Amino acid sequence: MKIVVLGINYKTTPVGVREKLAFSADDAIDALRDFKSKFPAVEFALLSTCNRVELYCAAGSDDAIKTDDLTKLMADSRSVEVEDFRDFLYVRFDNDAVTHLLTVSSSLDSMVVGESQIIGQVKECFTMACTANSTGKILNKLFHAAFTASKEIYSSTAIATRRVSVAGVAVELAKQLFADITTAKILVVGAGEMGQLLVEHFRHIKCNDITVINRTTQRALDVAKEHEISAAKWDQMDELLLTADIVVASAAVQDYLFRKDDFKAVLKKRRKGGLLAIDIAVPRNFQPEVNDLSGVYLYSIDDLSEVVQQNIKLREGEIDRAIEIICEKTAEYMDWLNSMEIGPLVGQMKAGFEKIRRDETERFFVGSRSEANCKDNMEAMVSRIVNKLLHCVIRNLNVVAREQGSEEAARLATGIVEQARQIAGDGVIKEEDEHEQE
Repeated sequence: MKIVVLGINYKTTPVGVREKLAFSADDAIDALRDFKSKFPAVEFALLSTCNRVELYCAAGSDDAIKTDDLTKLMADSRSVEVEDFRDFLYVRFDNDAVTHLLTVSSSLDSMVVGESQIIGQVKECFTMACTANSTGKILNKLFHAAFTASKEIYSSTAIATRRVSVAGVAVELAKQLFADITTAKILVVGAGEMGQLLVEHFRHIKCNDITVINRTTQRALDVAKEHEISAAKWDQMDELLLTADIVVASAAVQDYLFRKDDFKAVLKKRRKGGLLAIDIAVPRNFQPEVNDLSGVYLYSIDDLSEVVQQNIKLREGEIDRAIEIICEKTAEYMDWLNSMEIGPLVGQMKAGFEKIRRDETERFFVGSRSEANCKDNMEAMVSRIVNKLLHCVIRNLNVVAREQGSEEAARLATGIVEQARQIAGDGVIKEEDEHEQE
């Protein structure tokens, strides 16, 4: 079996590159179907968030997965050149790939350690793979192991204490830059999950002058009603920017909402001071050159790292325990994977051992012994002995698989199967006079 994950994330890759590879939900499902049609023997899942884009793959043999082929799949699916992101790409195999997914789903690899949003995104990733029929037994088991690890970490450690999402970090930044943020006039662009989180965080710190705007007005109205804030229509955007102190954008769009020249025209009409703009969308909502304009202070998602580092320090004491859980769950999964790989060979071993038992029992119970009263008891006893010996063999094969790899375990199991077949084929176990007839 072979498991591979390749991807880019906020640690390795600037947002300008990440946004080129970002997938919407519909795009991801289409891409997964395309991947599966090109490589039917491979399982696929695709995780795309504002902080990472990762392709998870599994196959029954090493030959079915080539890293270069997978890299090209990602590039072609987004109409970009491989050279645009090759230097930022990381690749994990087998045990390391399993550990990586469990670490990601438990938020230990997140920009904000302890944030709860990532597990929902991983579950959505798995749901999309199921919708595209691109996953199978190996990845199904892997993702459920990730869900189990995440749940145990959140329930048995304090890693999520005082947790904040990326939206929370954005609000924390705004709070640090305003003497009294409760009086600030705030515009939230986008009423999706991230937009709602932004509103929740602003309301939590007693901000009341908040307006949410969304392409679908009803969505904005629903969020506004739930949180007792204002909503506006999309065509009121420029008007709202004239009076806003803070604009936080998280709209799901494929092109810039705010370009330098358009934004410059808006700024000329403003009668207020500077404008704090925080862009936590990927792809970005603000053209980076907007930051060149006088009076605008633009922060992208990659600019939040300092606040994030403060968050990480709050959780360092619990990270070790979380890592222990991830290691335990990784080992459990790899044991299952290795046992599944040698499973057919184990079945062949059982068949071979059973044939030897049956043949030798038949040889023993001949002549006058065939009428022995103890025949049934003897056959049952011999079956128990054979099963216990077989259990010892299987346990040792699992140890070999864990310590030396599934290929070595398969080689050893194949040898045992061949020996059992030879013995059963010869029909003779050379023991002095044991099978002589009376």
